[in-house]
Amino acid sequence: MASKKPSNILEKEYNMKIGVVKEPSFENRVAITPDVVDPLKKIGFTVAIESSAGDRAFYSDKDYSDVGASLESRDSILSNSDIIVSIHSIDQESAKKIGKDKIYIATLTPLAFPQKIKEVGTIGFKVFSMDTIPRITRAQSMDVLSSQATVSGYKAVLLSATHYSRFFPMLTTAAGTITPARVLILGAGVAGLQAIATAKRLGAVVDVFDTRPEVKEQCTSLGAKFVEVEGAADATSSGGYAVEQSEDYKRRQKEAIAKFAEKADIIITTALIPGKKAPVLITKEMVDSMRQGSVIVDLAAVNGGNCELTENDKTVIYKGITIIGNSNLPSTQPMDASKMYAKNIVNFLKLFVNKEKQFHLNMEDEIIDACLVAAEGTIRHKPTLALLGN
Repeated sequence: MASKKPSNILEKEYNMKIGVVKEPSFENRVAITPDVVDPLKKIGFTVAIESSAGDRAFYSDKDYSDVGASLESRDSILSNSDIIVSIHSIDQESAKKIGKDKIYIATLTPLAFPQKIKEVGTIGFKVFSMDTIPRITRAQSMDVLSSQATVSGYKAVLLSATHYSRFFPMLTTAAGTITPARVLILGAGVAGLQAIATAKRLGAVVDVFDTRPEVKEQCTSLGAKFVEVEGAADATSSGGYAVEQSEDYKRRQKEAIAKFAEKADIIITTALIPGKKAPVLITKEMVDSMRQGSVIVDLAAVNGGNCELTENDKTVIYKGITIIGNSNLPSTQPMDASKMYAKNIVNFLKLFVNKEKQFHLNMEDEIIDACLVAAEGTIRHKPTLALLGN
């Protein structure tokens, strides 16, 4: 007699259909790019994409059809796909068209937008949020936060350079010597490290601050000066994010940052604490001390910003200083940002396939378990439930 399969494992025969929907008007990226259609087919999936979904990322409908993806209407994809994939959350009307036995995968940022999880998660289908992937070695190839932060860090420097009133590198000219720009980067995660590398390539002098002393070597290897403030709370278990600090540390931190902010021409801030308002690291007084023509790019704008004067999705001119609040810079680099996101999705979907090439959703896998934020109409992501008051 055959043994009964565990109830937390779902197996199906192939072929399963992945449907890709068009993103909202503010987003230029697309969740699946033509170059990953063949890898998906090789592990047993077919791909359907909403017509014109890739246009803003410069991937045409023909690019998709040439590699074997089918072009369909939004309603057809939502109703007939086994797995629906996007970057941002779909609207509630679209969500209601997805069958309860289906799967939806996106980057839903549940700690920032718990209400959206409630809207899509209580309908009945399985909801996976890519930004809840645990930051463990096995999951690195699926980590959309890291891949998109790479884009943000790079583009933040370029954006600051276009708004800055002077050159980045030191120049020796017939008219005299131009001194290099000083760049202060707050946070040495993936975005911060990419910002360091990009600013150094442009010839700037770079100072970087982070509460985690273990990242000092990475920063100095890229050519930056690491600003140390002793006594930070241990952040080794925070998955690469900042953690709450003591009041005494915050005071000393503020004093140290103020000294460097006064000399900085460019400040790029990246500090986020999951589920909480971004820590204010650049106060109004610090901005007042900066010289006119300087630039602040705040990548934590969606969570309130690391600069006291940041306004999300806006560029503010304050006393001659440009303050850019933009948490969606990957959308401004859509081709490569989409390509990296799509590869993250492919690597994640490989977890759904067993050695016999069957669809095999194993809830004992820690990555799958962490990413499944809702199922059968119930929200199962505990931090989201706490934010919703449950």
